[in-house]
Amino acid sequence: MSQRLIVAIDGPASSGKSTSAKLVAQKLGYLYIDTGAMYRAITLLALRKKIIGNIKAVVDLVEKTNIELEFIGGKTKVVIDGEDISEEIRSHNVNQNVSQISKIEGVRTALVKKQKEMGKKNRGVVMEGRDIGTVVFPDAEVKIFLTAAIEQRAMRRAKEYEEKGITAPLNEIKKNIEERDTIDSTREIAPLVKAPDAQIVDTSKITIEEQVDIILEKVRQASQLKNQIPKTSLPAGKAGSE
Repeated sequence: MSQRLIVAIDGPASSGKSTSAKLVAQKLGYLYIDTGAMYRAITLLALRKKIIGNIKAVVDLVEKTNIELEFIGGKTKVVIDGEDISEEIRSHNVNQNVSQISKIEGVRTALVKKQKEMGKKNRGVVMEGRDIGTVVFPDAEVKIFLTAAIEQRAMRRAKEYEEKGITAPLNEIKKNIEERDTIDSTREIAPLVKAPDAQIVDTSKITIEEQVDIILEKVRQASQLKNQIPKTSLPAGKAGSE
């Protein structure tokens, strides 16, 4: 088996996908791809153009938009048509609307095509989202499905907002996450489901270090390079948001 693998990390909102994926990619020297940022970017543009409810207009938009992702200094830089929107796509308004955009078949088809191209060009990839192990890369060598209790996920998202100076009631955040879970898991196109061969990791009560080590161990087993991939040396802490 090749030493350069595709690591697919899926799971619901604020389960710790982004935090884990970034750190795993850094440890392995792999490319990190945040597919959720791509859906958020289209959602932001749709909000700006006031076309959220216009499916045809949204599909036309995604097909014409150039999305570039860069992973720099531990952060994902998202650029659309030359504009850096990295911070704006994490807004509460985008969070409330992204599931409506991501369930559109034409949007998913266009973005999955872009994601497949990214993965094929860069062997040695950590890609996170909601359908990576089932749709984008069903043949990924490593598949992880992260989950966490809804209360824990809501608190993570609230902390994320607080750090950005955004005020949102915890009960509203929890309701938004629950609604997003329902939409993501019941949509007809590429629903959020665990791949049959994915390993479930519950991040509710484990540290970042522990969840990253679990994923790295899975990579070690897949690559048969157990003694050549170093253990993490991260400070203990709680799992992060998506």
